[in-house]
Amino acid sequence: MALDQYKEEGEEEGMSFLDHLEQLRWHLLRSVAAVLIFTVAAFLSKSIVFGKVILGPSKIDFVTYRVLCRISEALSIPPLCIDTLPFTIQSRQMTGQFSMHLTSSVVVGLVVAFPYLFWETWKFISPGLYKQERDAARGAVFFVSLLFFAGAAFGYFILAPLSINFLSNYQLDPTILNEFDITSYVSTLIMLVLASAIMFQLPVVIYFLSMSGLVTAAMLKAYRRHAIVVILILAAIITPPDVISQILIAMPILVLYEAGIQIAKKLEKKRAQKELEDNLKYQDND
Repeated sequence: MALDQYKEEGEEEGMSFLDHLEQLRWHLLRSVAAVLIFTVAAFLSKSIVFGKVILGPSKIDFVTYRVLCRISEALSIPPLCIDTLPFTIQSRQMTGQFSMHLTSSVVVGLVVAFPYLFWETWKFISPGLYKQERDAARGAVFFVSLLFFAGAAFGYFILAPLSINFLSNYQLDPTILNEFDITSYVSTLIMLVLASAIMFQLPVVIYFLSMSGLVTAAMLKAYRRHAIVVILILAAIITPPDVISQILIAMPILVLYEAGIQIAKKLEKKRAQKELEDNLKYQDND
């Protein structure tokens, strides 16, 4: 990185440390403003955001449960229909409902504003990159946002409902009732969704590590078994203590890891081809 080695779009070369701090301040202010706007919008849309989105997986008419039922009917396999979710959600603290309303609104604001937040971050970082590094990372905002929303959707529509269904039906004894506190329910849902969104960034991480030369496709292949163990451990940490949820989150991450190996291969081929072209140009000049 070289913050003072080039000019771009009229920016002065050799910006001072205070100038960079001023730029960072404005990037942060715009990012916070975007999150606040979406947070306020989510807070005012309580019936939709909380009633339908947050509490959606706790209701038997949730889209995932209906799709599972239709799949079992179409394939003539044992019914996968969710007829009941034997639990109730309670608020045992005076501020429970308000605090969870506020918390969920902030999380929704962060999720919706994520592409803009990453764009502001990238806009601040990219001037410190060499031109070839910026060219190689073109489209970063799009792909990072796409993977983020794909991971969030996977966590919300697949991981969360199946985990909630498992935990709500698990009983030590029929006399024990499942009465979950609203704080526990919302925290579990948020953790599953955000953890999936973050884990889905694995190909991006591998891309930048490979681009910087810190990892290679051969290295990723050699440590594949170690990566599987690490992924399973992370899946066990971020998911409820049931095997199904752990497998569900581990499987797409393993697929993304393999995709990362292919990405590293392509980068190495491009790098080798560029070096060959540079050598040929050098020989022609001689």
